[in-house]
Amino acid sequence: MRRKDRILDAAETLFAKHGFEGVSMRMVADGAGVDLALASYHFGNKRGLFDAVLLRRAEVLNDARQEALERCQAEAGEGGPTVEAIIDAFLHPLLGRGLQEDEGWLHYFELVAQVNSSPEWGGQLMTKYFDPLVRRFMDALKKALPDADPANLYWCYHFLSGALTLTFAHTGRIDQLSDGAAKSEDMRGAYERMVPFVAAGFKKLCDPQ
Repeated sequence: MRRKDRILDAAETLFAKHGFEGVSMRMVADGAGVDLALASYHFGNKRGLFDAVLLRRAEVLNDARQEALERCQAEAGEGGPTVEAIIDAFLHPLLGRGLQEDEGWLHYFELVAQVNSSPEWGGQLMTKYFDPLVRRFMDALKKALPDADPANLYWCYHFLSGALTLTFAHTGRIDQLSDGAAKSEDMRGAYERMVPFVAAGFKKLCDPQ
């Protein structure tokens, strides 16, 4: 593995565990087994490294979600895709592909959960890396729900984003609350339930006929 990738992997693990403020460039260099100067050479400073960690997998996810959206639109024909199909295209690349079985992706999802729920980072970084694609999904939902009140539509997305954030966080609370009937690491199970749950919410609020 290239030393640059080792630095990114170590940073991803540390940021997911300790947050941005709890990590130093020295900790990352030690975790990657490289000199501090090399980490600084590749990424400049801690903020540059943090952004590089977020961008690396964001590009992979965005490509997969864009492909899923285009596929569901093409398969739907002139009538356009259903709300369920759009939500499935949005969620499957995140939850339904077994990415949580890769420790690196698991750390990345935990990091995204931190960023998305942070007043300091959420608006800035989520907007930068994810909002352009989210807007494409919102445009598809507007076509599927043409009579929707815009406020209701965006509140529904807000609730969806919150559900994703909690699922990514893997707090273990659902394990305890359900006495083990549901497990926080079961992201496939979350995906299978979240699609019909979220789609029903969109339709109830945005197409209550």
